Amino acid sequence: MYAYIKGDITAIEEESLIIENNGIGYRVTVPASILDGELGIGDSVKVYTYFSVREDAMQLFGFLSKDDLEMFRKLLGVSGVGPKAGVAILSALGADTLRFAILSDDAATISKAPGIGRKTAQKIILELKDKVDLMDAFELKAAHTEERKNGSDQESPQSEAVLALTALGYPNAQALKAVRAASAQGFSDVEELLKAALKELL
Repeated sequence: MYAYIKGDITAIEEESLIIENNGIGYRVTVPASILDGELGIGDSVKVYTYFSVREDAMQLFGFLSKDDLEMFRKLLGVSGVGPKAGVAILSALGADTLRFAILSDDAATISKAPGIGRKTAQKIILELKDKVDLMDAFELKAAHTEERKNGSDQESPQSEAVLALTALGYPNAQALKAVRAASAQGFSDVEELLKAALKELL
């Protein structure tokens, strides 16, 4: 229903942000890493959302990156893992650490997340190992490290091109590889990057 919400933070609660957009305040449950970060009341933020509908509740979950949202969706595909458990895992580990824990059969690391026992951690590894690629994990880790090093609040042309490709249905890691290949050819404008990246993908 909602792909993302962009607006100003009007309140910070124990497990969620209140984000105002066009006069409407959205309560969005987010990982603890977002709440413990540098965001404050009055800051503008963009969160990628998952709308959870159950018999007894409707709830928005939000993440600062599309990659975190994709990992959250993968976790929800594991039997016995619900939205709150998914957020708890991403709060404790983050998408990059979770990917490497899955690939290395590291149930101990996954079970560090609140409410996640060893059996659930092993089930996550069993059900997601075939859905996580080692080279993709390294590519995404390198990209996230570079983004943090740059420390820019504005999305780069490369990031915008990756987002555009994922909106077209391409997996995050595949889109990232294609955009990097386009950048290596000397393209820097968003439109040029997209055209060159699509040629890589087709």
